[in-house]
Amino acid sequence: MEEKPQVHVPRVKLGSQGLEVSRLGFGCGGLSGIYNKPLSHEVGCSIIKETFNRGITLFDTSDVYGVDHDNEIMVGKALKQLPRDKIQLATKFGCFMLDGVSIGVKGSPEYVRKCCEASLKRLDVDYIDLYYQHRVDTSVSIEDTMGELKKLVEEGKIKYIGLSEASADTIRRAHAVHPITAVQMEYSLWTREIEDDIIPLCRELGIGIVAYSPLGRGFFAGKAVVESLPSESILVCVTKQI
Repeated sequence: MEEKPQVHVPRVKLGSQGLEVSRLGFGCGGLSGIYNKPLSHEVGCSIIKETFNRGITLFDTSDVYGVDHDNEIMVGKALKQLPRDKIQLATKFGCFMLDGVSIGVKGSPEYVRKCCEASLKRLDVDYIDLYYQHRVDTSVSIEDTMGELKKLVEEGKIKYIGLSEASADTIRRAHAVHPITAVQMEYSLWTREIEDDIIPLCRELGIGIVAYSPLGRGFFAGKAVVESLPSESILVCVTKQI
């Protein structure tokens, strides 16, 4: 495998558990049509490889991105063309499509394990660096969900645990079961609620924060002013069905 010279991107410790990542990460969901027309795996893989060559090593996906888990499959193909030991791979579980329109949330221990095993197979990797609960299932004790995630860490199937869009109370309770490495929250110029309680709590507990949609879902990059969502976007298709 031939590696191109990388552009220097600063690295940062994400949380206090030992995970080191590029300061900028790459959210892969858009490659499978969240805001745009889904890309072919060939084009998507080329974008992921070029992103790595530009110095990004943290790649974020989820088992709910794309039709039939398309995004994890694409990312897995791209990883075969990159040095795995230099990549920090993050994926998520907990959200699923109920009827092609609405999204369900599940966090039972059995579901946690089932999702992890399936993601490992689709990504075709031996371990996941950072495994997030995508959304918290309030019908299941967070202690039960975390208990199974802790077992997956002990088995070497995941290295670090993360939570996405969790409350301060949930984060604290989860962290008491097993250290949380990162909390992923929407954070931008127009979404700043986490400054009130989430950021102070994460500082107290030594948890890193991964800000998603820092450009306001494209609005602050100017594209939203001049572009509309293509008809093939998953968001447009779901809206039409509703």
